[in-house]
Amino acid sequence: MIRAYKFLLRPTARQSAALGEMLRDHCSLYNGALQERRDAYRHTSKTTVRYGDQSVQLKEIRAFDSERQGRWSFSSQQATLRRLDKAFAAFFRRVKAGQTPGYPRFKGVGHFDTVTFPKDGDGCRWDSTPHDPQARVRLQGIGHIRVHQHRPVRGRVKTISVKREGNRWYVVLSCGDVPAEPLPGTGAVVGIDMGVTRFLTTSDGEHVANPRFLETAADDLAEAQRHFATFPQRTKRRTKAHRAAARRVAKLHAKIRRQRLDHAHKTALTLVRDHDAIAHERLNTAGMTRTPKAKPDPDNDGAFLPNGAAAKTALNRSILDAGWGVFLAILANKAESAGRTVIAVDPRNTSRTCPSCGHTAKENRTTQAKFQCTACGFAANSDHVGATNVLNRAGLALCDAA
Repeated sequence: MIRAYKFLLRPTARQSAALGEMLRDHCSLYNGALQERRDAYRHTSKTTVRYGDQSVQLKEIRAFDSERQGRWSFSSQQATLRRLDKAFAAFFRRVKAGQTPGYPRFKGVGHFDTVTFPKDGDGCRWDSTPHDPQARVRLQGIGHIRVHQHRPVRGRVKTISVKREGNRWYVVLSCGDVPAEPLPGTGAVVGIDMGVTRFLTTSDGEHVANPRFLETAADDLAEAQRHFATFPQRTKRRTKAHRAAARRVAKLHAKIRRQRLDHAHKTALTLVRDHDAIAHERLNTAGMTRTPKAKPDPDNDGAFLPNGAAAKTALNRSILDAGWGVFLAILANKAESAGRTVIAVDPRNTSRTCPSCGHTAKENRTTQAKFQCTACGFAANSDHVGATNVLNRAGLALCDAA
């Protein structure tokens, strides 16, 4: 298996400044390579510049600018050029598919936050001081940086990335050949129904509350955003107060993201430890949170009919705050490592089908929380009914596969 490990870095003040300079110089390299591609295509010859052409120029660039570009790892600079090449490849793919192209844009220093080292030992070294109980990572041009390693690293370290999030620095290790750690069997299977009122409900009748982290921090976030909006958004140089306001908004969003991830990890771990097989709905979160299309008024040119956009916006915010997609991805990864089975089933009519007699009708769900079959009179919580039907469909899917 391939797994990623993310650890917090503990750099000194001098190392933090050097890490910032490394990001700045890689950002400059990215923007310079993008400018070269733009200028070459705008020329009358319509020349196409590719990754190989720009990679060859790195040696001359490093020799010419030895104090900046020459300080850093050659391989990490090649990875930055590959990053630009992937952006152009995605651009041309979208053009051919008739989608919104999205031409690659120049990166601001504050929006270029990751540098990748393609190989452990080439410009970087994980656990560079094995004789010391304190884990460290060594980066070319910076030195040995202390790492807060909160769990052991399994497998073989393939690539190392340094990432900035606000005023924190992280190292991300991509490891291959990670061995599975199967858990002993429990003989239990479960179906789960995702929701907004409750985060999830199991087929056993257990409910997991929705923590609503975004809603809890809404007042503080709104106040911080109002203060940030008092500063000019289009300016070449931000004042000290402007930068502090931006950091405060980013800090609140980062806290919400960490809380959501922590909740998803703990909930998924509980499910994986207690069950051999877990069934869930195959949810299309992107489609569920899509903004409704405008409805032109046929009787009034230039006017539009109500399309429920305001109510849909509130629902979309609740769905995204719950983080269904993040949770299901974490659940699948933990299940794979533990040797468990995760089954995604078709979610259609799971909350409208009676688990007792199989009757399916819209009228079966009388309210958001209550289910009562119009055919046999079976009554239960609608989320519990949905989770039970998810489990039943997973059993049918396994039988068909067998």
